[in-house]
Amino acid sequence: MAPSQKPNPKPKKEKIFHPDSRKAAQLGRTHLRKSKLTQAASKRNKRQAEQADVYGFFYHALPSEGVLTLGELHSVIRDVWLTRHDGELEKERAARRKGRPKSTKEMKLEEIKLRESEQYRTGIEVPDLTHEATVELFRKWDQKEVAFIQLLRFIRISSADPAVTVVSKSGQHHTL
Repeated sequence: MAPSQKPNPKPKKEKIFHPDSRKAAQLGRTHLRKSKLTQAASKRNKRQAEQADVYGFFYHALPSEGVLTLGELHSVIRDVWLTRHDGELEKERAARRKGRPKSTKEMKLEEIKLRESEQYRTGIEVPDLTHEATVELFRKWDQKEVAFIQLLRFIRISSADPAVTVVSKSGQHHTL
């Protein structure tokens, strides 16, 4: 038997502060700060997950060897990227009875499709899959770390002028 152990230590009582005291105000401020920080972290994580999905699409659009031409990049965006929700959208439309309002999912999919097509019309920023060094570097991506994307070179292309590309971000990697 241990010589200095007490049989049952009493649980400490939580201190109660007067609602208008300085200590209560201090606790309220710390709680508010923690909640704001967790909310900002959750928003950041959600945004990064969405970005990883977008860049993951372009990662899977990479050719097994070489680079894409500008025309091929436009066709990937026009024929695959912008039409990726069409099947799901058709299912939602078919499931809706005549005279019924659109479902929330259908409205969200239409909104996404409209936003992305407008973005492509005015100029969409994509990884430069026409540049050899960028493609080599992009192939090394683990598809999880969004910070890796900053190393890549990005171009802005639009459906309004398909022959023109503008380097929007030069990339932070030393080989670019």
